[in-house]
Amino acid sequence: MSEASPQAVNRLLAGLPDAEYQRLVPHLKHVQLSLKQVLHEVGEPIEYVYFPLRAIVSLLSTMDDGSMVEVGLVGNDGITGIPPVLGDNIATTTATVQVPDSAMRMKASLLKTEFEQGGSLQSLLLRYIQALYAQVSQGAACNRLHRLDERLARWLLIVCDRIQSNELPLTQEFMSQMLGVRRAGVTEAANSLQQAGLIRYTRGKITILNRQKLEAASCECYEIIKGEYARLLGKKHS
Repeated sequence: MSEASPQAVNRLLAGLPDAEYQRLVPHLKHVQLSLKQVLHEVGEPIEYVYFPLRAIVSLLSTMDDGSMVEVGLVGNDGITGIPPVLGDNIATTTATVQVPDSAMRMKASLLKTEFEQGGSLQSLLLRYIQALYAQVSQGAACNRLHRLDERLARWLLIVCDRIQSNELPLTQEFMSQMLGVRRAGVTEAANSLQQAGLIRYTRGKITILNRQKLEAASCECYEIIKGEYARLLGKKHS
């Protein structure tokens, strides 16, 4: 991916007026993100923030026994490493790359300085934080109240939207971590969607075969989360 294209790919960068974006350009570095790469660890200082292009970054909560569950997801609509712009620089989650691709990287301290100048960047990041909060809170309710196959459909649609592809490189390990269930549960849910003709599941890859029916199979949480991101980060705010 060229250096010239990221502004058009990451929605936060694309939402900035050109003058503000150009002010960030000298501080942005185009980097490749590898599978399972840890961008920041819970409890550790955040040195860099990342604007994903087609990568997917999971925000993971870790228990004392080492088990982890996804509590949030960042794609081309967002940024990792929010605490620095809110006045702190200690990570409250672990950010791990689950779909490798590229991102624009920036020093967290520089983003904080830009944020404090106000303007469109500050407004956009605050709206993004609100959208991310909606995703996390809706996801918590969804994980408690909805069937596993509905939750899997919801999550597959969200990933599809962010990487802009119907072919999703997802392992059983990742999906079980994302849903907070055993692998056997993921296998059962994926088989249910596959038997209905909505997806094709092979080792390490899911292909969405019927987007419309997959949306119908998802719980209402997909549309709620999608609607909040559109409302808060849509073109009318650019």
